[in-house]
Amino acid sequence: MQHIQIAPLSDHLDFGVRIKGVNRDNVHDAATRAEINAVFETKGLLVFEGIEPTDEMQIALSKVFGELKPHPVMTPMGEEPGVIEIKSPPETGGIVEFGGKRLSHWLPWHFDHCYNDELNRAGVLRATEIVLEGGITGFADGIALYGALDPGLRDRIEGQNILYTLNLVYSMCRFGMPEGFVEVQEKPGARAMLAKTQSMPRSIHPAVWTRATGEKVLHVSPWMSEGIEGAENAEGDALLAEICTAIQALAEMRSYHHKWQPDQMVIWDNWRMLHCVSGHDPSLGRTMQRTTIKGDYGLGRFEGGANGDQMLEMTV
Repeated sequence: MQHIQIAPLSDHLDFGVRIKGVNRDNVHDAATRAEINAVFETKGLLVFEGIEPTDEMQIALSKVFGELKPHPVMTPMGEEPGVIEIKSPPETGGIVEFGGKRLSHWLPWHFDHCYNDELNRAGVLRATEIVLEGGITGFADGIALYGALDPGLRDRIEGQNILYTLNLVYSMCRFGMPEGFVEVQEKPGARAMLAKTQSMPRSIHPAVWTRATGEKVLHVSPWMSEGIEGAENAEGDALLAEICTAIQALAEMRSYHHKWQPDQMVIWDNWRMLHCVSGHDPSLGRTMQRTTIKGDYGLGRFEGGANGDQMLEMTV
């Protein structure tokens, strides 16, 4: 049986590895699965290279990490739950402009399900339609962000809880948008969705949490953050704006940006990592296939002890 090869993503990053040699045979081998899971817990981001680019292989690889989580809004591909296609046809979807460029299907730094009380364990992505320029997925490690954050700001944000709301209308997001940012065209249905979610409970997650292995994680999603629990005032908003700006700056300096190839799959730890998408020329199409891994870190809740809504289970 072929053994897998594991190498660092970069000599300059403490997180992430590249893995080669995973195939239909060894993906079911108990020792191989244990090795992959162990490195995932340690490194938080795995880039599988030279892997068979099929639905069956993506499902098999995803199940190495846990049970698949069904998507309540998008129709799954085939009979397996939790496998969805994120298709971006030309001249559709949201369009933004900053840095002198218009970009389609751009996403700011965030973690998945920040607007829900539960956080999915991980996401697995594969590109099935690739743009030659752009369409790059960025990843930043919350452990590294915590360590790099200014100690004074770190002391002020530690112990705080952040409020989140599902909001896809960028022009109405209060935090997390880059300087000079303009929303040229809203995502279809984004405003109608926001109208629904405004009557739903806001989620609450700690700005910093501690892993079982002892590392502290800075885990603030600039996108969709609404305020600081118990400090929805000028002082609290200023602190949240400062931490979001710091995260954006640090993430750009200490991140990994993945340029997609057909024979690759990427999995990231959603309890630890932030991710973003660079966007691409609006005249081009891009398609990704995603699998979501079920799980929860147990620290999120809804405001006022409320229950959520199926809408809040969406994976953006």
